[in-house]
Amino acid sequence: MQILSASLKAEGKTIGFVPTMGYLHKGHLSLIKKSKEKCDITIVSIFVNPTQFGPNEDLKKYPRDIERDKKLLKDYGVDYLYLPNEKEIYPKNFQTYVEVSNISKILEGEFRPTHFKGVTTIVSILFNSVNPDYSFFGQKDAQQAAIIRQMINDLKFNIKIIVCPIVREPDGLAMSSRNVYLSKNERTDALVLNKSLKIAAESIKRGETNSLKILNKMKKLIASVDSSKLDYVQVVEADSFILAKNLNKGKRYYFLIACKIGNTRLIDNILIEA
Repeated sequence: MQILSASLKAEGKTIGFVPTMGYLHKGHLSLIKKSKEKCDITIVSIFVNPTQFGPNEDLKKYPRDIERDKKLLKDYGVDYLYLPNEKEIYPKNFQTYVEVSNISKILEGEFRPTHFKGVTTIVSILFNSVNPDYSFFGQKDAQQAAIIRQMINDLKFNIKIIVCPIVREPDGLAMSSRNVYLSKNERTDALVLNKSLKIAAESIKRGETNSLKILNKMKKLIASVDSSKLDYVQVVEADSFILAKNLNKGKRYYFLIACKIGNTRLIDNILIEA
C-alpha cells in the first residue's frame, strides 16, 4: 500500500481516503462521492477493527459482506480497495497505541472507555499505510472526527480531514450499519432520536439559549418510547467539544445523542448555529 501510494504521488496524483469497517451504505458512498469529486485517486479501506470494540460489544456479530462491498466500490468507480487482515495490522507483539487525552474521555468515551484509543490507533496505522492528501469522515461520528482532527494536528500528519453531512433514510433515521439489528417496531421507535434533534433546532430558532431546557425536552421525547435506554444527550461547542451550558449567538454547537433502542446502540447528532 505504501509503495502504491508513493508511486501515485510521484505521478502528481492527489489521494482521497475513506476508512470504513465495511457493510457499506449510502453514508459511506457519500464520502466516496466527495473524495472522487475532490481527488484524482480514491482509496477505500475495509477493516473491522477489534481494538475499538469493548469486551461486551458486537465485534463478532458486526455485519460483514465483503463481496457486496466490492461490487458497490466497483460500481462507484473507487480506484483501490485496501483490505488488510488482522495479522497485518496488529502483528504478534504489537504494543503501540495512539490516544487523544481529553476529548476522548467524555460522551462516547465515558460509555466506551477503550473505544477511541482503538479508533485513533487504527486510523493512524491506516494513514501511515495509505498516506492520503485528504481523508473523509461522516458527521454522524462527530466526536470521532473531532478526535481525529486533534490527533493529526498534534502528531503533524500532513492530511486534510473533511467531514461530510449525515445521510439519512427517507424517514429521518441516520444511516448506520447497525440499523440491520433493529426489529420493525424498534425501527419505528428509533425515529425519536432525529425528532428530538429537530426539537433542539426549533427551540434555538425560537431564541432559547438555556441548553438544559432544550436537553430536558429531548430526553422527555426519547423516554416516550419503551424500547429506549438513553446513554446521553448533550450539547458541546462544535470546535472544542467543550460542554455548553448556555448557547451564544453566532456560535456553532453539536447536540449529540447515544441511545439503545432495544439491544441496538445508536448515535445521532445535529450541528446548529445559535
